[in-house]
Amino acid sequence: MADITEVDYIWKNGEMLPWAEATTHVLSHSLHYGSGVFEGIRCYKDPDSDKSFVFRLRDHMERLHRSAKIAMMDLPYTVDELCDATVEVIRANKLTSCYIRPLVYHGYGVMGVDPSGAPTDVIIACWPWDSYLGADALEKGVAVGVSSWRQRSINAIPPAVKATASYFNSILAKLEAKAHGYVEAIMLNEDGKVCEGTGENLFIVRDGILSTPPLSDGVLEGITRDSIMVLADELEIPVIEESLTRCDLYIADEVFMTGSAAELTPIGSVDDREVGKPGEITRRLQDRFFEVVYGHDEEYVDWLTEI
Repeated sequence: MADITEVDYIWKNGEMLPWAEATTHVLSHSLHYGSGVFEGIRCYKDPDSDKSFVFRLRDHMERLHRSAKIAMMDLPYTVDELCDATVEVIRANKLTSCYIRPLVYHGYGVMGVDPSGAPTDVIIACWPWDSYLGADALEKGVAVGVSSWRQRSINAIPPAVKATASYFNSILAKLEAKAHGYVEAIMLNEDGKVCEGTGENLFIVRDGILSTPPLSDGVLEGITRDSIMVLADELEIPVIEESLTRCDLYIADEVFMTGSAAELTPIGSVDDREVGKPGEITRRLQDRFFEVVYGHDEEYVDWLTEI
């Protein structure tokens, strides 16, 4: 976690606004009912050159459109327009690496659960943001605990929607984890199967095989998750989607989390059961991931948008 570092501009509804002027009314519908969808994206600066790249920008904006469609929100900008606006706001803020937050939400105009008649506002903000789970997280790993809070049901808030409302559940799990001395929480689904972290997908390694819960168990279709599965296949690491129990976490040889914010963060312990230092497969995938996001492999150039 980290405080937001203010920059100069935020893109809102087609305009570049000064940071302090990118405001919304306190009676905006989404503030009261969580009726928003969003994305989290990263821009990386290659340490060996002056080049910067946004990782899988188009894939994120396509998922934002899918979320809006499921949520029955009218998103008035195309994927291309949103991608162009992202590049524009990064350049306007003269950033070489940053976290990017697109948000689509119902603005001021109506009150009540029905959002009909409320305007749809769209913002894209960016700011410098280092390791999401702590300064040493990527190198040393983090301690996590299985939460008493269950992840949302597929028939409650669909996991295919990256919705603001979904994350109240994550807030409860995160606060519980911190109260118990953990950095992050792992949530089970309503059937007691391993689902995901408060904002991350999960992978385990056992006997050289990489496993991750299937989408049908209620996990978000993570873009970093997909990237890791592609890279694992390239590295000839067997990878499967299968339901997992909490005991699978306890006896795994390696465990790690993935996400745009978390990147690829190793897990050092689960419920005080030691996993240990980041293992060989975790390190191989982590190294390969950063090679790709820094633009060091022409094979994955389609995943990168140069700033």
